[in-house]
Amino acid sequence: MEKEEITTNDYLKGIVLNLPDSPGIYQYLNDEGTIIYVGKAKNLRRRVSSYFNRDHPNGKTRVLVSKIADIRYIVVKTEEDALLLENNLIKQYKPRYNVMLKDDKTYPSICISNEYFPRIFKTRKIIRNGSLYYGPYSHVPSMHAVLELIKKLYPIRTCKLNLTPENIRAGKFNVCLEYHIKNCKGPCIGLQTHEEYMRNIGEIKDIIKGDTQIVSDLLMQEMKALAAEMRFEEAQKIKEKYDLIESYRSKSEVVNSIIHNVDVFSIETEENSAYINYLHITNGCINQAFTFEYKKRLNETREELLQLGIIEMRERYQSTSSEIIIPFELDMEMNNVTFTIPQRGEKKHLLDLSIMNVKQYKVDRLKQAEKLNPEQRSVRLMKEIQEQLHMKKMPNHIECFDNSNIQGSDAVAACVVFKTAKPSKKDYRKYIIKTVTGPDDYASMKEVVRRRYSRIVEECGTLPDLIITDGGKGQMEVVREVIEDELHLDIPIAGLAKDRKHRTSELLYGFPPLTIGIKQGTPLFHLLENIQNEVHRFAITFHRDKRSKTQVASALDNIKGIGGKRKTALLKAFKSVNRIKQASLEEIAAVVGEAVAKNIKESLTE
Repeated sequence: MEKEEITTNDYLKGIVLNLPDSPGIYQYLNDEGTIIYVGKAKNLRRRVSSYFNRDHPNGKTRVLVSKIADIRYIVVKTEEDALLLENNLIKQYKPRYNVMLKDDKTYPSICISNEYFPRIFKTRKIIRNGSLYYGPYSHVPSMHAVLELIKKLYPIRTCKLNLTPENIRAGKFNVCLEYHIKNCKGPCIGLQTHEEYMRNIGEIKDIIKGDTQIVSDLLMQEMKALAAEMRFEEAQKIKEKYDLIESYRSKSEVVNSIIHNVDVFSIETEENSAYINYLHITNGCINQAFTFEYKKRLNETREELLQLGIIEMRERYQSTSSEIIIPFELDMEMNNVTFTIPQRGEKKHLLDLSIMNVKQYKVDRLKQAEKLNPEQRSVRLMKEIQEQLHMKKMPNHIECFDNSNIQGSDAVAACVVFKTAKPSKKDYRKYIIKTVTGPDDYASMKEVVRRRYSRIVEECGTLPDLIITDGGKGQMEVVREVIEDELHLDIPIAGLAKDRKHRTSELLYGFPPLTIGIKQGTPLFHLLENIQNEVHRFAITFHRDKRSKTQVASALDNIKGIGGKRKTALLKAFKSVNRIKQASLEEIAAVVGEAVAKNIKESLTE
């Protein structure tokens, strides 16, 4: 077995040492001859050797390297050729360790059929029969708006008849209702020439591609020519078409029309996925808009994923734009293409629009996933806390403390527990302050934290991943003194402060504490707000119960002959001390006997 491994390593080493220093793509194969990874490189030898000459922190990359049994490569002239070839090979072989384009929806396209009199319709099936397809449209209302405009402008046939010149000359067809309501000019019986019909198709292609300015100019020229010839009724019909196009253009206008034939890309990532938005701009209008998802395989960088996305979308939409707007610099070259990272102006507006779309798509996908798997939302929130506070581990177990007293009387404290971002009420704990006299919140907090975690340590219980105090820097410091200085525990500590209106306002973390910015209204903010409200509610409720019992006890407990059972019986019968005062001797005696009843009347009337 060992001998075979050495042979394989020597074999791979020989291939790597003989790789050229030119651009190309490389393919890794396993011992079964299956392609498991395809990559591109500016320098094949340097790129491939990097897999074997260093340790990889990413576990999946280490697994990939361990499974490589053979290497193939293809040399190309330019880096752009390598990008294109890599994209095609990934789609062809679907290697296990390459990013996967997640197209779980079949978006519709507009088809112009390959017929003598072409039809125009929406479809979700791409048939390679010479027909032209425009799309796919991820925003379906935009596609419907284009089709509706075309229907109003041009009388294109909707029937599925085989309108060949031979069939038309043979008189095989009759006009239908669409002809009578003026939605079709009757090419089926020769009432519309092929030349006129195809001229309309040419203008429709321009509209679908976003070149509405060309069509508008043609209509304006035709309208003026008809008006000059005093053919005002025909000119009015052309004007109505012109107004329709101008109305459509004004609704889809985004920036100045001088921005023409430009691609815009933006990207958002999370742990296992990347979301890429693509916009194509023609004459200042968004002509194509599409957002898609990549599933990561080897912890690919944003730069690598965006490069793949650019190649994929330009090939899919057959874009020939000479300018590509991107959010950050890419180590990428393409023939006759300029990459722009705008800082201001209308191109920056387009980039911001793309970023807004990709962020919204990411939020929508997360919401969909969380509906199918509610636990996913909890994990995301805990990961957000981990990232915001730079914690070593995810805070699956969070505990929060709060004190409650009125001028130092009946001082109590409460601890609420959240597990996987949800309240774990069976783990809530109440504490009566024992060692502190007077209103001293800091000393009360110290006592409670010391009691709770000393006991957990003694009983070998589970310590929390994060402690939150319902208070600011002072409360955090006294908790730190107990946790770190006294008990020598390593537990992260945060503080939740409120504003003057007693609303959750900021999260504090670290020593000295720093304010962690968390946007209000976000799920994470609501979680922290819920934790703070819950511990305050629990502490206040406990304090009210204790204060109520204290008030009752002070009135009845000092009366001779009153014990726990008689006190309970009296309160059950009369509901309150005030009603006992108002009751007659006979009524009280019926509950506790005459002798004790006399003691009660004497004590409560003093």
